[in-house]
Amino acid sequence: KLCGYLNKLGIKGPIKTWKSRWFFYDENKCHLLYYRTAQDINPLGSIDLSSASFDCKVENGEGAFEIRTPNRVFTLKAINKQAMMYWLQQLQMRRWEYCNTQSRFPVGSSQLVNEPLAGRTSSCFCALVCFHIDVVDNEDFLPPVKTPTEVVGLKAASLPAPQTSTALQNISLKHPWTEIQNTVYNICGSKQLWGSNGNIFSFSEFQEHPENLHEEQEEEVEAGCAGAEDGKVESRLNWVRKARWKNSGFPGLPEELSRERNPMDKESVLQQQMLTLTEEVKSQKELVKLLHKALEAAQQEKRASSMYLTAAEDKDRLELVRHKVRQIADLTSRLEALEQEKKELKQMLTLRDSHIQELKEHVQLLMEKNHAKQEVIMALTEQMARELSDPLREANTITAETLYKQQEEIEHLKDDIDAYKTQNQFLNSEIHQVTRLWTSVAENEKALLMKCACLQARNCQMESKYLTVLRKLQEALPGLPSSHAELVRNLIQEALQWDVKEEAEEGFNLNPVSEYDEYGFMTVPDYEVEDWKLLAKIQALEIKSNNLRSQEVVEKPLRDRWNNVGELSPSAELKSLIRSGIPPEHRQRVWKWIVSRHSSHLSDHYQRLLRQSRSTEHPACRQIELDLPRTLTNNKHFSSPTSQLIPKLRRVLLAFSWHNPAIGYCQGLNRLAAVALLVLEDEESAFWCLVHIVENLMPADYYSDTLITSQVDQRVFKDFLSEKLPRLMAHFEQYQIDVSLITFNWFLVAFVDSLVSDILLRVWDAFLYEGTKVIFRYALAIFKYNEEEILRIHDSVEIYQYLRFFTRMITDGRKLMNIAFNDLNPFPMKLLRNRRSMHREELEAELCELEQIKAAYVKERAEQGP
Repeated sequence: KLCGYLNKLGIKGPIKTWKSRWFFYDENKCHLLYYRTAQDINPLGSIDLSSASFDCKVENGEGAFEIRTPNRVFTLKAINKQAMMYWLQQLQMRRWEYCNTQSRFPVGSSQLVNEPLAGRTSSCFCALVCFHIDVVDNEDFLPPVKTPTEVVGLKAASLPAPQTSTALQNISLKHPWTEIQNTVYNICGSKQLWGSNGNIFSFSEFQEHPENLHEEQEEEVEAGCAGAEDGKVESRLNWVRKARWKNSGFPGLPEELSRERNPMDKESVLQQQMLTLTEEVKSQKELVKLLHKALEAAQQEKRASSMYLTAAEDKDRLELVRHKVRQIADLTSRLEALEQEKKELKQMLTLRDSHIQELKEHVQLLMEKNHAKQEVIMALTEQMARELSDPLREANTITAETLYKQQEEIEHLKDDIDAYKTQNQFLNSEIHQVTRLWTSVAENEKALLMKCACLQARNCQMESKYLTVLRKLQEALPGLPSSHAELVRNLIQEALQWDVKEEAEEGFNLNPVSEYDEYGFMTVPDYEVEDWKLLAKIQALEIKSNNLRSQEVVEKPLRDRWNNVGELSPSAELKSLIRSGIPPEHRQRVWKWIVSRHSSHLSDHYQRLLRQSRSTEHPACRQIELDLPRTLTNNKHFSSPTSQLIPKLRRVLLAFSWHNPAIGYCQGLNRLAAVALLVLEDEESAFWCLVHIVENLMPADYYSDTLITSQVDQRVFKDFLSEKLPRLMAHFEQYQIDVSLITFNWFLVAFVDSLVSDILLRVWDAFLYEGTKVIFRYALAIFKYNEEEILRIHDSVEIYQYLRFFTRMITDGRKLMNIAFNDLNPFPMKLLRNRRSMHREELEAELCELEQIKAAYVKERAEQGP
C-alpha cells in the first residue's frame, strides 16, 4: 500500500502554512486521498491522478513537489529528498498502470471495422489516449528509489503524527463536520474497531467517502457563488455555519483558537481588515458624491419641468423654452472656451514635460558625475587606509573572508546543481513517456486512416461495378420486357442524379474528386450522348478509387523522394523518378531544366519573333486562328474564347511559324504548345519547349507537308504490335482493322486529348526526358491494358467504336506505367532506328513509284488531247 505522512501547503489569502496530512492511494479510482491523521475514517479531500502531471520545484525547498490537475495545483512536501523521489516514482508508475488497465485494446483486430461506429467511439478514444504504455522502461532515466519504510507504508501508520508549532494549526477549518466525525469516531469507536493488536490503520475497513465529499464541496461552492451575488444571504449562511459549529461538540474551539493564535498574526490580520474597510469607505464616499451630483441635476430638471407645466399661457412656456435655448447656447460657448483652454493647457503641459525631461537629464548627468567623483574619493580613501595599516594583515583578512564566502557560494551552487539534476531526470522520464504515447497514437491514427482509405476505395469499386452492371442492362434494354426496362431506366436515372461531390461533403472523405484538376482539365468527361453519361460516372469512381489506394502507399513516398532531390543532373535514379511521375509542385522546375539542356535559349530571340509577327502577317495566321477555339476543349483555360491563355497560345504559335519557316504551322502543334503553357505558365518557356519537341525529340519531317516520318512511325508501330501482342494483331487482321486510323493522332500530338490528364502528364514527363521511344512504349501498353476487352468484341464496327474512347477508360496510371516500362522490355532504341530507316526507304520508293505513275498518266492524257 502507498501511504504516509506528507506536508500539504495551505493558502488562505496572504497566509501560507504547511499542514501535516496522511495520504493514501486508492488503486480502484486512481485518487490520492488525504486525512488529518492515520486514525481518521473520513478523508478531507482527494486528488485525481488519472490526468495529473508531476513536477519537483527547487524553489519550494528540499523534498517539495507539485501535483498539477486540470483544476488545481497541489504542493506537497516530504520529510527528505529520498522520500520525495519515492512518492514521485510510485505515483507515476501507478498512474500508468491505471491507464493501461482501463484502456488497452488489440489494434489489429478486425472488430474495429465490423463493429458499429457508435459502439466503439469511447473505446477507440481511450485507446488513442493510452496505447500500449509499458510501466517499466528500458531507458534508465531515473534509477528506482529504495522504499523508506520508516515514513511510508503500514509501519508509518503506527507512528505518531508529526508535531506542529501550535496545537490547532493542523486542524482543517474548511471541513469542520468531517473533523467532528473523525474525532467522535476516534474517541468512541476506536477500541471496538481497532482491537487489541494495536493496528492503528486498517485498509480493509476503509470507507469510500470521496464521492460524497465531492458532492458536499460542490454544494459549498454553489452556496459560496450565491453568497457572492447577495451579501445578506452570505451573512445568513455564515451565521448558520457558526451555529452548527457551536452545536457540533466543540464549544470551546473558537476560544481556544483565539488563545493559541500568535499575537503578531492576529495583529496582521486586523491591520489587513482595517485596510480593506478603509478602501471600502473611500469607494462609498465617492459613490455618495456622484449620487449627490445626479440628485442635484435631477432636481434642477424637475424644477424646470414643473415651471413649464404650471405656466398658464403659451407665451410663458415659449419664454421658458427660449430661456433654455439661451442657456444651451451659453453652455455651448463655455464648452468651446473650455475646450480651447484645454488645448492650450495641453500644449503648456507638453512644453513643461519636455522642460522637465531636460532638467531630469541634466540632474541625471550631474548625479553621475557626482557618483563618479564619490567613487574616486572612496577608492583613494581605501588606498590610503591600506597604506597606513599593515598591508600583510589586511591582505590575509580580506583573502580569508573572500575564500569563506566563495566556499559558501560553491556549496549552495552544488546543492542547486544536484536539485536541478534530479528535476531534469524526472522530467526526462515524463517526456519520454509522453513521447512514446504520442508516437503510439500517431501510428494508430495512420493505421486507421489507411483502413478508412481501403474501405472507401472498396466502396468506390463496388459502386463502379454496380454502374457497370446498369450500363450492360442499358445496352440490353430493347430485349427486356417493358416492366423490367422501366425498372432499369429508373435505376439509371437515380445513379445519374447521384453526385460524388455531394456525398463527399456529407461524410468523411479522404480524397475527394473535384470537377477540375490543378491544371484545369476536367476530371470527369462531359459526354453529350445520353448513353455515355453512365460511363462518365464509372470513370469518376475509378479515379477516386485509384487515388485512395495510391495516396499513402505510392504518392506520399514518391513526393518524399522528390523533396530530397536537390540540383538536377542526369542519372539512372532521376530517370526512374521521372518515369514514376513528377509531382505538380516539381513539374515546372524539371521541365524547364530538361528544355534548357537541349535548346540554346537566344536572348531576345522570342521578342524579336513577336515583333516580326506583329509587323508582317504569316501565311499560317488564318489556320492558327481557326485552330485556337478547337484547342483543349476539356480544359477550362482554353474552353472560352476570352480565356487568358488564348492570346499567349496565339503568340507562341506565330513565333514558332517565323522561327521554323520549313514547317511554319501544322495542325497538332497547337495542342503541344497548349500543354506546355499549362505547365510552364511562361509563354517564352512554352515556346522553347515546343522547339525542343519539334526539332530535338521528333524526327525530321514529322510535321512537314507530307508527314512522311509520321507515316513511317505507324508502320514501325504495327511491327512492334505484331511482336509484342501477336494475338491482338491477329484479331485486328481478322476483322480488317487499321490501327493507324486510331494511333496516328496519338503520335502526332503525344496522346493529348486521348488520355486523362493525370496519366497524360506522366507520359509527357518521360517523353520530354527520353524521347519518342516513350510514345511507342505507352501506345503498346494501352493496347496491352485493354487487350482482353478488345478480343471479346467480334464485329469490326463495334471494334472501331470501342477504339474511339477506350483510352479514356484507363484510370490506373501506375498499372499502365508498369506495363510500358517493365512488361514490354526489352525495347532498344537501336532497333527503333533500324525499323524507321527500313520503312522510310520502302515508303519513299512507294511514293516515287506513285509519282512516276502519276506523271505517266498525265503524259498519256496530254497525248490523247482534249
